Amino acid sequence: MQTRTAPCPRRDLRNYHDHVNDIDAWVWWLIGAAGLGIPLVVTAMPEFGMLAVGAVAAAIMAGLGFGMVVQVLAFVVVSVALIAVVRPVAARHRAQRPQLATGIEALKGKQAVVLERVDGTGGGRIKLAGEVWSARALDTDHAYEVGQEVDVVDIEGATAIIM
Repeated sequence: MQTRTAPCPRRDLRNYHDHVNDIDAWVWWLIGAAGLGIPLVVTAMPEFGMLAVGAVAAAIMAGLGFGMVVQVLAFVVVSVALIAVVRPVAARHRAQRPQLATGIEALKGKQAVVLERVDGTGGGRIKLAGEVWSARALDTDHAYEVGQEVDVVDIEGATAIIM
């Protein structure tokens, strides 16, 4: 007599690659965007952030059901547009001098009062921003007398250059 055993329930024996293929395209685009965020933080290169925004745009296209061609086009168009528009603006802002001058830079162009005679050889003193500074004249042939108001044109070490 044969004994019958109950059939084994059929198990889904799919391998890893089958599960990877089940992940929607929009998820892959978001993983790519996150991956581009890592070098953005590590290197501080804003171009990686612009590429990450392009990947998010492609993820949106994938989420809306568009095909791979539209997704790649969205990635390329958004990334290139951001690099073409934002990068030159950022470069201009980086090249500009700061609006608020500090330290020695803040003293250039200020007015001062001569406390001791100042000529081109140095040795004179001025009162600049409430402090006493050694000073010399920019024009070596010109001397400034006590009480005269002068303009500071440069600072060399601890000496103000005046005119």
